[in-house]
Amino acid sequence: MADEAKPISPLKNLLAGGFGGMCLVFVGHPLDTVKVRLQTQPPSLPGQPPMYSGTFDCFRKTLVREGITGLYRGMAAPIIGVTPMFAVCFFGFGLGKKLQQKCPEDVLSYPQIFAAGMLSGVFTTGIMTPGERIKCLLQIQASSGQTKYTGALDCAKKLYQESGIRGIYKGTVLTLMRDVPASGMYFMTYEWLKNILTPEGKSVSELSVPRILVAGGIAGIFNWAVAIPPDVLKSRFQTAPPGKYPNGFRDVLRELIRDEGITSLYKGFNAVMIRAFPANAACFLGFEVAMKFLNWATPNL
Repeated sequence: MADEAKPISPLKNLLAGGFGGMCLVFVGHPLDTVKVRLQTQPPSLPGQPPMYSGTFDCFRKTLVREGITGLYRGMAAPIIGVTPMFAVCFFGFGLGKKLQQKCPEDVLSYPQIFAAGMLSGVFTTGIMTPGERIKCLLQIQASSGQTKYTGALDCAKKLYQESGIRGIYKGTVLTLMRDVPASGMYFMTYEWLKNILTPEGKSVSELSVPRILVAGGIAGIFNWAVAIPPDVLKSRFQTAPPGKYPNGFRDVLRELIRDEGITSLYKGFNAVMIRAFPANAACFLGFEVAMKFLNWATPNL
């Protein structure tokens, strides 16, 4: 399982993880907007067509009505949170590996890598939840025809005025339910594919750009295969009016299955999967390139 025993550098993880996260947001945000709008669209009335018939219909309507900027609606919140979030994510993963090693040379099993990835999901929830809450509200605002928030900061301020810190952190449990197992799958798949794709006699650190893109992209697909059902519940819960779901995600789950069936838990599946490969390929490539640059420029940092 190759050379994984390098010491953790928080500053390098901050810079490289932040750069990788910005790559992910820029490449993936348009389809993330489509995903959230599909997940939160109201059920159609009898005899009436749905607001969006699918991924490409939502993409087309958003582009026609709002232009390219409509697809990047709400991007400020994840961009602002992405540097510390990915720093914490990659640092948490590295720390999770280190905690399971008796000495730096120990090679971890894939279940141990999965556990380290789950720890990274716990670490990122505190940063992820507010950004997700604000992003989702801004993404659905334009399609609803109402303009309550002028931007990410205005949204955060109004949420705090209305409900305090609890309003900003609404959906924390569902974010944990999504990110802990999904992050474990994410990192385990990436490490597994890197080892598989490394030519015999070569080091994982020498992996070519196309192979890093393949490993990162497929890892993103596996991540979202695990994350979609809790993500649908989270999007619904975070964009619901106050008091609509007094029992939390159980009420959301009950309503979705009752009104729209079990398949509703996979709303936005096509948008997520189309987005997952390029966005996560960009993320891991950005991280690896930035880390190589930092190791070259500041080897003792």
